[in-house]
Amino acid sequence: MAKHEFPKVETRLYINGKWVDGSEGKAPVTNPATGETLAEIHLGGEKETQEAIDAAKAAFPKWSTMAPSERAKVMNKMADLVEEDAERLATIMTMEQGKPLSQAKGEIQTNVENLRWNAAEGQRIIGDIIPSPDTNQWQVRKQPVGVVGAITPWNFPSNMIVRKISPAIAAGCTVILKPAEETPFSALALMELFDKAGLPEGVVNIVLGEASTIGKMLSESDDVRKITFTGSTEVGQTLNEQAAPTLKKVSMELGGHAPFIIFPDADLEAAVDTLIETKFANNGQVCTSPNRIFIHKDIKEKATDMIVQRMEEVTVGDGLDDPTTGPLINQEGVEKVEEQMKDATEKGAKILFGGSKMTDGDFANGNFFEPTVLDGVTKDMDIFYEETFGPVIPLITFEDEEQVIKDANDTVFGLASYFFATNIHTIDNVSNKLEYGMVGVNDTGISNSATPFGGVKHSGFGRENGTYGVEEYIEVKFVTIRTAK
Repeated sequence: MAKHEFPKVETRLYINGKWVDGSEGKAPVTNPATGETLAEIHLGGEKETQEAIDAAKAAFPKWSTMAPSERAKVMNKMADLVEEDAERLATIMTMEQGKPLSQAKGEIQTNVENLRWNAAEGQRIIGDIIPSPDTNQWQVRKQPVGVVGAITPWNFPSNMIVRKISPAIAAGCTVILKPAEETPFSALALMELFDKAGLPEGVVNIVLGEASTIGKMLSESDDVRKITFTGSTEVGQTLNEQAAPTLKKVSMELGGHAPFIIFPDADLEAAVDTLIETKFANNGQVCTSPNRIFIHKDIKEKATDMIVQRMEEVTVGDGLDDPTTGPLINQEGVEKVEEQMKDATEKGAKILFGGSKMTDGDFANGNFFEPTVLDGVTKDMDIFYEETFGPVIPLITFEDEEQVIKDANDTVFGLASYFFATNIHTIDNVSNKLEYGMVGVNDTGISNSATPFGGVKHSGFGRENGTYGVEEYIEVKFVTIRTAK
């Protein structure tokens, strides 16, 4: 792996339109592929968080009453600058997060689409006139909820930010953003462009620092009227508890444990190709990644052979070299996969491909784990119930349609699910009975700017993207006007 120079990017906090030093010292950010320190970021705490809340609160009256078309102009300028700077943004993301460069570029393009889509949708927030039985006029007005606290994860360090900021500011809200500690530079690089685009001071603020401190302040503040969070179920539960006393709006996109079911009548080649492509995107570190692969017994042997054969084409390396898959985010991620593999094999599962941490040569200093196929997975294994967040394909055999639906639903999570079939009755039955917020039928493309994204059960509540995403940042007000005696 050749050594690459990290692009120049801000390292400070961004509050009220200014880059400011943090009062809590600095912290290094490392490249998960090499273990090298990229740069140090400034850290803030309670002081900076309160300053950001105050700035967002002060900016809200003007931003929220600005003509939607004027807000759209700023957002479209933001989109233009992101598109122009896509190469640099993707390089920053790959070096701090590890994903292959082509995937990082795709994420940046999604940002552009998301900004433009929400810029337009913000101009279509339309209220209602309800017919009154008398001479009153009944109006339903939709107004921005207010100041938003947005807390984002490291696995999609750019798009998770834009997916929250875009609908929020399109609706007229102002934002305090807390990006993940592991991947702050993607956020800071975006903010450089948003500032350049002319986003007014206080509309978006970035606070870096201890997640528990900043998250608690945002959740407990009466001035913050909405919390939006993407991350683990455990942290989401804590934030929800902290937010409850202030009765603010909350939306949570939490963990997932997606089933991927291949029925006997499926287009097997399409199913296997899609599985490989989807499973190893971002090295399996995706909340919608296929985590339990159910294959009908009649095609199990053939499908398994095809999967193992396709694994030979999967490449691993530094994301800047654009392999199929890169490193895990940190050593803890590697250890979790190792623990699941150890538990499964001790209980009878067989490793058909991969199965170990990669430590030779260029892999020695990074967080790499071999792309893996694990066969004979059963319910007594941790991997059946625990989200893996790594490059492992666990194979499970099934015989009956109703039983596989039951097994697929046998999880506390309910984010994404997928199945491959051609029989219309199977498609209708399974898509109706899967207890998930999103179902992909012969397809895994479930994240789009125009379509609702989110889960049920312990995968959270609320939706991002689409009209439904904008509605998360809206309050509904009823006004009755007496027009005559």
